[in-house]
Amino acid sequence: MRLVIQRSKEAKVTVDEEITGSIKKGFVILVGVTHDDTEKDAAFLAEKAANLRVFEDEAGKMNLSLLEVGGEILSVSQFTLYGDCRKGRRPNFMDAAKPDHAETVYEAFNTYLAEKGIKVEKGVFGAMMDVQLTNDGPVTLIIDSK
Repeated sequence: MRLVIQRSKEAKVTVDEEITGSIKKGFVILVGVTHDDTEKDAAFLAEKAANLRVFEDEAGKMNLSLLEVGGEILSVSQFTLYGDCRKGRRPNFMDAAKPDHAETVYEAFNTYLAEKGIKVEKGVFGAMMDVQLTNDGPVTLIIDSK
């Protein structure tokens, strides 16, 4: 399982000109799932994301977690995170999980975050989405569960 986490001041996702999720301060998380990912991977990455110390404390150091600052999450499924671009000019998406499996793991990830008391907004799984965000920092991290 792979996450791209962007610290944001605000963000929203739109599907067919309708806002399906929006947040204030927090994370926009692009979520990719591969074939052998399980709910164990989802739980591991939810714990990691919730507790990453990337928000500034009173001294201006990245020392506080999303939980500590009361941040929110905009979670967006993103199968293209498993695009293999090593050969040719067109990405190969063979490492991305099939939709039924990917959606199950993606939803488990969101549930684990919500169980920690975090407000989780989402896009629409499998839809074409427009994601807008104001990246804060910018701070962008890539985390894999393996």
